[in-house]
Amino acid sequence: MTKPTITAYDWVPPFAQGQVRDLRVRWALEEVGQPHDVLYLSQGEQKEPPHRERQPFGQVPTYEDNDVLLFESGAIVLHIAETFGGLLPDDKAARARAIEWMFAALNSVEPAIMDLSFVTIFEADKPWSAMRRPAVEERIHGRLKDLSARLGDRQWLDGDTFTAGDLLMVSVLRILIGQGFVEAYDNLAAYMKRGIERPAFQKALAGQMAGFTGKAPDWYAAWAAKQKEGETA
Repeated sequence: MTKPTITAYDWVPPFAQGQVRDLRVRWALEEVGQPHDVLYLSQGEQKEPPHRERQPFGQVPTYEDNDVLLFESGAIVLHIAETFGGLLPDDKAARARAIEWMFAALNSVEPAIMDLSFVTIFEADKPWSAMRRPAVEERIHGRLKDLSARLGDRQWLDGDTFTAGDLLMVSVLRILIGQGFVEAYDNLAAYMKRGIERPAFQKALAGQMAGFTGKAPDWYAAWAAKQKEGETA
């Protein structure tokens, strides 16, 4: 198999740096020790036809080798885990549980968390955002409370073995890092900390941050000023 190539942005706003979803793919590749190349896209380039051929919704990341072309970070992480080994247990039942947690991270936990981004960033200027925020925060705490109860005193979600399920769950929890949500649950805060302290994660994060060498698009200055105005209003 040829060395995989993933796509990533060469610039995103500061609040998104360290959070773009190619980080999950980079982390998985680092965990399994698989070298890879990165094709960087400038803002706007992801919506052009060449990238739309890879990703119909005009997003990153994508993953390509001589066998497959994939989009969606969860699907890519699963492919990496199944192809290279090390992120899924050999035991059939444990393997199924790890995959279950991958789906839980992306389908049960992340949507509630992403709603917060809309009411605080992307739609913060809308009249309904302030009214929605308490309900959004309540849903987040509901998910985190349930996750905390299930995790209990385990090191990882299914015991002592780090899996692709933990990789995606920690990636999702990191969206909230420093905002007091995860930190309200001692076991979840410790769990997230264990994940981000893994050498593979640190290497992946450094790689993503080093790639932000592009120029901000013309629209960004006006958008950032509007956001700042909203914060001080």
